[in-house]
Amino acid sequence: MKTSPPAAPVRFDPILLCAVLALVALGLVMTYSASAVLAQDKLGDSLYFLKRQLSAAGLGLVAMAVAMKLGWRKLARLAYPLLLIAIVLLIAVAIPGIGTTAGGARRWIRLPGFSLQPAEIAKFAWLVYLSYSLAKKREKVATFSIGFLPHLALCGILVLLCMLQPDFGSSVLLVFMLFVLLFAAGTKLSYLVGSVLLALPLAFVAIATSPYRMKRILAFLDPWAHRHDVGYQVAESLMSIGSGGITGLGLGDGRQKLFFLPEAHTDFIFSILGEELGLIGVGLLVVLYAVVLWRGIRAALAAGETFGTYLGLGISSIIAFQATVNMCVAMGLLPTKGLTLPFVSYGGTSLVVLMGSAGVLLSLSANTQGAARPVRTGTTDLREVTA
Repeated sequence: MKTSPPAAPVRFDPILLCAVLALVALGLVMTYSASAVLAQDKLGDSLYFLKRQLSAAGLGLVAMAVAMKLGWRKLARLAYPLLLIAIVLLIAVAIPGIGTTAGGARRWIRLPGFSLQPAEIAKFAWLVYLSYSLAKKREKVATFSIGFLPHLALCGILVLLCMLQPDFGSSVLLVFMLFVLLFAAGTKLSYLVGSVLLALPLAFVAIATSPYRMKRILAFLDPWAHRHDVGYQVAESLMSIGSGGITGLGLGDGRQKLFFLPEAHTDFIFSILGEELGLIGVGLLVVLYAVVLWRGIRAALAAGETFGTYLGLGISSIIAFQATVNMCVAMGLLPTKGLTLPFVSYGGTSLVVLMGSAGVLLSLSANTQGAARPVRTGTTDLREVTA
């Protein structure tokens, strides 16, 4: 009696996995370095932020493992429930008494032992829904009434809820996701360009009527002219990066984190990394993000199904876009957006969601590990195993 050979074990992309884990490890080290003095002074425990980030990293590993085990296909069934949960949470955080205000924004829901940031969950839920919806409507994506307008309207609702907090950075990221996937799905370019042109006056009004956004624009245009006012944070960030040189001042020896640079362990952790690890450390960081983008897009294109391809492209684009914006803000190349550095900045919800998203990418990468690809030579179909 013949027995079938045992099924080959599922293999995930080891390069992608190592790059993600290296970013998380680097983030833990830099979180402690950037926050220890602040935590000791304000909370009496230099390990306070590190312990919380370690807990988030542990939950993130669980989320990554679950995503890898379940596989990306099962996310299609969760597209509507995830989006509904995200909308409910975004509404809840805007309610006084439920949402917690910090730094002039109400973005967190305090729960026993941790804080939940609904905008981070909304980004992932929006990506899953958008990938599923565009895949389902792929034959009609080019039409305005079915492929473009409904997705634009729903994105507008999510952006409005984020702006109520206010959270301009997350709003930009939601719109970025929409345009990337609509473009990938084949939406007419005239729709995308036209919507941008129509949105410009709205963006101008949103900035001109908001004092804190106008301050960010002034800080971006000339931080040194506002060195002791609205440009203080950007100026300190530039000083931090510039003082690092090629090799840096040494891990833990940065000076700007000594109460000079605000948000040193969150939005401006890149500045501390540049100061302490220098151009070499910055180069390593950029290479790690480039590897995640490369292997993520590779996995997406090998998915074999439209939903998986959109999902992989979306996750890879989010990580690359958010990292690029954060680094550009720290170097004064963009106005301050409030987007953290993926896998590196302090932030529990962000880290867990990003590691779970990385697990989805890894489940997609299983299609590229030992998968066969038909290669046509003459009239014969051969099978080529891709690395």
